Amino acid sequence: MINPKDYVVRAEGSIENVDLDDEVVTVNGRRLTEAGAEELARDTLTEARRRNLIPGRKSLTSGSTHSPRVQFRVPEAVAAQAHDRALAEGKSLSELAREALVRYLAS
Repeated sequence: MINPKDYVVRAEGSIENVDLDDEVVTVNGRRLTEAGAEELARDTLTEARRRNLIPGRKSLTSGSTHSPRVQFRVPEAVAAQAHDRALAEGKSLSELAREALVRYLAS
């Protein structure tokens, strides 16, 4: 499964524009050319669409419809507590908030 955290450019990292026809870049032991990069990008996009790997998580409701998005602000202390709790429980902050809201509304 694709983990977006594996593709984060951190402060110490850099992104460079490279002409793959001039510079030698290898992927899995094979030279990557501009045409090869375009094909790789096209194939990756096709596979992402096939698997419904659009930004964000899959629909919580079903099928190809997007789940509604809810946003709200909290004090810094609450955000820090929520972040720590989510980390301790191995959940995303969104998952923790979603579960809390569902429990609250069910009470």
